[in-house]
Amino acid sequence: MAGKIIADTIETGAGADIPTSYVVNGSAKAWASWNGAGTLAVNDSLNLSSISDLGTGNYQLNFSSSLNNDDYAYNFTGNGRAESSKFLHSSMDYTVATGSLQMYWSGNSNGTNWGIGYCDTNASLAVIHGDLA
Repeated sequence: MAGKIIADTIETGAGADIPTSYVVNGSAKAWASWNGAGTLAVNDSLNLSSISDLGTGNYQLNFSSSLNNDDYAYNFTGNGRAESSKFLHSSMDYTVATGSLQMYWSGNSNGTNWGIGYCDTNASLAVIHGDLA
């Protein structure tokens, strides 16, 4: 059965009204969890048609439904480098488009020298907020 729910507000259990626009605009429009060590494996996702492995530490998230513009907000976090380093950060070398987002992971071995280069991760997470097209 197909149907629609039309509402301007949602009421909480405490009786407070929340505008539906707040809920819709504040919800993530895409997210992903993947393992990039070895063969890329997507653990779970929302609004992603695929994740492309473009090389060591280089991933492209391809959206099922495009975003309205390329000014959306995104956040990455990772856990564990596939190599030996314990330190990890997402590089600022992003390619942002309405239908995809490309990012890189960089690592180091001592917490101060980020010159080790790109690296694969055992656990990567991404969250994207913005307006869908």
